[in-house]
Amino acid sequence: MMVENLRVVLVATRNPLNMGAAARALSNFGVSHLRLVTPFSPALKAARSAVGAVSILEQAQEFRTVADAIADCNLIIGTGTASRRKPSMPIWTLPEAIPLIHQHIHASPADKRVALLFGNEKWGLTNDNLSHCDWMLRIPTSETGEGNDSMNLGQAVAVCLYAITCFPGASPDSLAMREASLAAAPATAAESERLLMLLQECLIACDYIPIDGHATAEQEHREFLRGLGLPSPQAEKLMGMLRKMLWKMKSPSP
Repeated sequence: MMVENLRVVLVATRNPLNMGAAARALSNFGVSHLRLVTPFSPALKAARSAVGAVSILEQAQEFRTVADAIADCNLIIGTGTASRRKPSMPIWTLPEAIPLIHQHIHASPADKRVALLFGNEKWGLTNDNLSHCDWMLRIPTSETGEGNDSMNLGQAVAVCLYAITCFPGASPDSLAMREASLAAAPATAAESERLLMLLQECLIACDYIPIDGHATAEQEHREFLRGLGLPSPQAEKLMGMLRKMLWKMKSPSP
């Protein structure tokens, strides 16, 4: 269940060697779900000749946006250095994150997908990319290095997958304690995004945010909703409330 529910998402990757190395890492640790967001087409074509990773890259799904790539996932984890983290976003080192990921995947219900996001080789994940994430994961590298606090993309994917798939997760007792609180599946990214769009529309309709300023507020409101951790049924109920409010605000006055 662990590897089947993992999704590795590469965002705006440009180097074919990195694509090949990342795909090889998935193959090494039995992970088969690779998703690519706006990959550099010539690089992807070249990467598909990667030794031991042809099938992973041939089956990789391509998406236009991060939102599309994570739509069916419940826990979205961004990767990168601490300097890129927003103040409102929790950050965990890889050793700290392992039990949290295991808890999420193994606690009922079984159908809980985790997306691991890796950014572009040059600038990593953008602020907009990070606004889709629940929290951020950092690989603790040596502080005495020559300014190389970030890892090569292929190496980072390999290290994360090795740690997640090979190290023990949470104890059975802690999983049992979490099971009751996680009885309802968390809202998927797609549900959260629909909720965000409805919220934005309501806020514009009531002049809380200007029509031309909604893009600026969108990241903040997305992070706010993800931080609430709403279960799927509650997210659907809130969407129903917002639809009713929106209909009322747009209806002609009696």
